[in-house]
Amino acid sequence: MASYNPIIVALDVPTGEQAMALARQLAPVVGAFKVGSELFTAAGPEVVRQLRGLGAQVFLDLKFHDIPNTVARAVAAAVRLEVSMLTIHTSGGLAMMKAAEEAARQTALQAGQDRVPLVLGVTVLTSMDTQELARVGVGQSVGHQVERLASLAWEAGLRGLVCSPLELTMLRSMAPRGFQLVTPGIRGPEDALGDQKRVLSAREAMEAGANYLVIGRPICAAPDPRAAAEKILASLN
Repeated sequence: MASYNPIIVALDVPTGEQAMALARQLAPVVGAFKVGSELFTAAGPEVVRQLRGLGAQVFLDLKFHDIPNTVARAVAAAVRLEVSMLTIHTSGGLAMMKAAEEAARQTALQAGQDRVPLVLGVTVLTSMDTQELARVGVGQSVGHQVERLASLAWEAGLRGLVCSPLELTMLRSMAPRGFQLVTPGIRGPEDALGDQKRVLSAREAMEAGANYLVIGRPICAAPDPRAAAEKILASLN
């Protein structure tokens, strides 16, 4: 990202109008905005273009998971939208991850972009714990499954992962030099957990090795979103 601010605001709202209203308010004090499945389904690629029109960096969080060719084409389309980050599921396998990374590099080169967007692997969703993994047939602890999928991501040539705050220390100790860790599940002591089960505060996550923090409800649902973002940013200094 051009000027380093680790806060990525999750625009988990149902309309493009709501997203842009939040973005205009928050753009001066945060590093980027995350566009996820709800917003992208409602507002489409145009909301990404509008955010880029504000000069904002965009993290497209659609968690692609399909056969390698389909994922490669989806990644290429995302790169052409000039996003800075995008996500794929590491459980899609080695060939799929390699195809995604190669598509990002080739498309950025063809488009004359200065930087290759960061293809982030998603290992285990932060809403899941070991019991939930067992229910879907994964007979390992969350930590073991994250470690296994992370190793596969490094083998595939990915340059970053999305991970829960509680896996940060383990992954930072294992990860190649320069590897980027992007962390959702950020909550303060006064914040409701919602559907997140593995959380830390923003400061704790940064100290554990995060490069970027994805924060939604603690900012967007606050009475004054900009003040909430400024408070979190100040807590990191």
